[in-house]
Amino acid sequence: MKSYRYIAVAVLVLVALAFGSFYFFPLYNYQSSQSSALEGGVSYFSTAKSLENGQAFQLSAGKVAKEISGRKIEMFGYNSQVPGPLLKVNQGDSINLSFQNNIGEDTTVHWHGIRLDNQFDGVPGVTQPPVSSGGSFLYELDFPDPGLYWYHPHIREDKQQELGLYGGILVEPSQGYYNQANMEEVIFLDDIDISNGQPLFYDGLIDHALMGRFGSTMLLNGRTDYKLRVKKGEVVRLYFANAANSRVFNVSIPGVKLKLVGSDNGAFEKESFVDSIVVSPSERYIVEALFDSQGVFEIKNINPIRGYTMGKVEVSQETASQDFSADFYSLRENSQVKASIDEFRPFFGKEPGLALRFDVQMAHRMSMMEADSHGIEWEDTMGMMNSHMTDSMTKWIIEDMETKEQNMDISMEWKQGDKVKIRLFNDPTSPHPMQHPIHFHGQRFLVLEKDGVKNTNLAWKDTVLVPSGSTVDILLDASNPGTWMAHCHIAEHLHSGMMAEFIVSPQSF
Repeated sequence: MKSYRYIAVAVLVLVALAFGSFYFFPLYNYQSSQSSALEGGVSYFSTAKSLENGQAFQLSAGKVAKEISGRKIEMFGYNSQVPGPLLKVNQGDSINLSFQNNIGEDTTVHWHGIRLDNQFDGVPGVTQPPVSSGGSFLYELDFPDPGLYWYHPHIREDKQQELGLYGGILVEPSQGYYNQANMEEVIFLDDIDISNGQPLFYDGLIDHALMGRFGSTMLLNGRTDYKLRVKKGEVVRLYFANAANSRVFNVSIPGVKLKLVGSDNGAFEKESFVDSIVVSPSERYIVEALFDSQGVFEIKNINPIRGYTMGKVEVSQETASQDFSADFYSLRENSQVKASIDEFRPFFGKEPGLALRFDVQMAHRMSMMEADSHGIEWEDTMGMMNSHMTDSMTKWIIEDMETKEQNMDISMEWKQGDKVKIRLFNDPTSPHPMQHPIHFHGQRFLVLEKDGVKNTNLAWKDTVLVPSGSTVDILLDASNPGTWMAHCHIAEHLHSGMMAEFIVSPQSF
């Protein structure tokens, strides 16, 4: 690391300490409740709640106590568990979900990636009022697309999501997108910062605003001791979702062959074998794994700085009841996915109708900070400075490159049915260049190209990682009318200004 970066760090730390008097706001106090229902180590998928079309479900947010790395941690949970209940529904179905808030502060539930009715999107001040403590809200959810989706708050995500408010929704495709598998498992990748014994948060103040909050402890499905037990020869379909505030994971299972089959909103056009998958905050990827030999295999997160063992898969001597290995080794093409994209292909070569640039402003200018060669900050290498950078000192920016409007001042309005090509440029000359996972609410899009290289294997997505210095072109399917949000899914960046509003006007008949 270059010397000027150390100088910049020192200057910022001194500035932060000089202004430190405003930092010590009262800490939230949490009351303990029962431990998570998943503490027995049961597979998350095996506890899934299968819901029929029109069925009602009760979801509550409350306080829970968990033991993590030998420490009793005061957290939040949906239905007293972390992650919250895995809901399993069929594509095309609808459910009614009654939500009760018992966490002691305002919250909402955002149904990430689902093309639902706008009034149920869970954004306070845009689609609904906050749900006060003791209050309730009825959500009506439609599921037009297959894939893995998830739910989390849209108030103080930096705290509420970090403390355990997240859960999965698996939408089964109406047509068989995937191969035969012996079992399935949904795995939430996460981390939590317990370096001070307990997670620390402050009332009315967002800290870690520069790089986002990196956890000191890795979690799979809310656990540090995650184990999945399978039989020799079994093919397991794994759905990975990233619920971390800021961390990008590079996931692998050394010694096990992996096949990438899907992403956020369903399958890829064609399957491919991979060594690992990079999953940014709020992204999902679907892989199939063949465990063809007995033993213990580690689920790893390995980045250019360091590696972590996050969990284990124990493969027994007992053999699979059905042999799907031939299906696993066959790389299929998904004609139905290609057909869903065909009407959009004429728009691939058009010039972008909108170009957005990502930047940051800080209260005190410093020397340029240098991103790594991957354009990703995998670890918090400036922990003290980052922890003292608050939302009052840091403004993350989405800027319309034509009008120069920023964040909530940007005017974006399209008609239902429009196909909108958008260029996302992550400015490497920013005072602190780092990656941004960009999420568009209520719609789906295709990632067309990155840094001028065309994407030859498409899947429908709702979140895309834009590394520092990169330019990513997407084609937005503006199909769902309403007023929606687009933002960086690093929680602290969102709360430090990095969000914009867009409108999809209903089609007139």
